Amino acid sequence: MRETKRATLILEDGTRFEGRSFGFEAPTAGEVVFNTAMTGYPESLTDPSYEGQILVTTFPLLGNYGVPPEGGSPDLSAHFESSHIHCKAIIAQDYAWEHSHWLAERNLADWLKQEKIVGLYGIDTRALTKHLRQGGSMLGKIVFDDDNEIDFYDPNAENLIAKTSCTEVKEYGDENGKRVVLVDCGIKHNIIRCLAARGVRVIRVPWDYDFNTIDYDGLFISNGPGNPDFADATVAHLREALKKGKPICGICMGNQLLAKAAGAKTYKLKYGHRSHNQPVRRANTNLCYITSQNHGFAVDSATLPEDWEPLFINMNDGTNEGIRHKTLPYFSAQFHPEASSGPRDTEFFFDEFVNML
Repeated sequence: MRETKRATLILEDGTRFEGRSFGFEAPTAGEVVFNTAMTGYPESLTDPSYEGQILVTTFPLLGNYGVPPEGGSPDLSAHFESSHIHCKAIIAQDYAWEHSHWLAERNLADWLKQEKIVGLYGIDTRALTKHLRQGGSMLGKIVFDDDNEIDFYDPNAENLIAKTSCTEVKEYGDENGKRVVLVDCGIKHNIIRCLAARGVRVIRVPWDYDFNTIDYDGLFISNGPGNPDFADATVAHLREALKKGKPICGICMGNQLLAKAAGAKTYKLKYGHRSHNQPVRRANTNLCYITSQNHGFAVDSATLPEDWEPLFINMNDGTNEGIRHKTLPYFSAQFHPEASSGPRDTEFFFDEFVNML
């Protein structure tokens, strides 16, 4: 029988869950959230939107198809969504010590240990998820020997956008293509891939960069982690961009920041949307899509100004999933059209943006 070290997840309300370690063995703390996707842990782990969070997977098995090779470059990975793992820990009901996949280069446990990320298994993730649905996402910590090894940590109390954004301007794609300024608020690399694949020149800039000083054909605001209220600099630059009339598009955090620039408000969801199976409907149509999502905040549709309207609506809880201007080429989605790891049903979103340029 394999010998593994015992560890405990302690939630801020005092609830405890006992498990076993399969990753790096050191205490850690963050916001405990759950994801209902059945696959895609390499993409989820490297998604900057999970910065500072302890990720609970509701699908019972983790690690069965290993981890793909690095590939690409640090600023544009071949198989991941960023250059490193962003969540504080990952928790599953069971872990597959033997993996099998044609692309796998190593197992998940070795990857976690290399990046010093905690991994736990043997926890009743159904009970844990039900607890989070009832009480909402809450702070938690993982300890190995003593309850006081580490304090609770609230990632939403700091500027995670600045923490995960690039720090210098980078360019990708066709040098002769239309120029798209891509504001990096903690971007998933597949957004860059999707734009570059459509023949545009992508100019990636830091979250607080004054992109109004650049000549561009279109503006794109990326996803990102944490509280949108920390991105005041981005919102201020967006307000100036809205005066130009050039196409603007946003994804996830980009949806929230575009809404704030327009004058709307955002709020924190009880337990967020994190999955591959969120149904959304295009407003004023019967068109419905299954989407990939990862966000803990949402736009308050009731606060949108008169010249803006909802573009997509979540079919589960009625929350906002996108906005658009009624007459100008400004629109955004709260879900992830770039998917990665899936589903890719809404990748047409990039075509709609590029066709506006």
